[in-house]
Amino acid sequence: MLDTIQRFFQQALAEPETEAGPAPTLELATAALLCEVMRADYHTDQAQLDALRDLLKARFHLKGDDVEELMEMAREEVETSVDHYQFVSLVKQHYTYEQRCDLVRMMWILANADGGHNALEEHRIRRLADLLYVSHSDFIRTKLQVQGISGQP
Repeated sequence: MLDTIQRFFQQALAEPETEAGPAPTLELATAALLCEVMRADYHTDQAQLDALRDLLKARFHLKGDDVEELMEMAREEVETSVDHYQFVSLVKQHYTYEQRCDLVRMMWILANADGGHNALEEHRIRRLADLLYVSHSDFIRTKLQVQGISGQP
């Protein structure tokens, strides 16, 4: 019996199981970061879901079922992930600085979709913008642009 236990541990140490699935795609990483903003205030509003759908359709030229599937996958990824590293690193690797600024602008649109953002959403966007290496001035600029579009103070 001791030999059986010893073989089990030797095999487990030699071949560790990997529970991580396939690496996320750029589309999934982007959608997941947007979902992080949407769930920052612990309330998902239908207006925010509609805005997320519109943003993903426009960004990735997706149609009906494809955008719904991407949204569902992103929400599941956000629920099960421990941190944002896999999403942020993929976006930083493939997006230019201007594209990362545009992503932050999309975050502001999503935060304001339900009639205005709150402190939790602003904090989450600030953290994600920092992780994406978007400057504070561009973080503020995108915020003001979105507020100007929506007519909010």
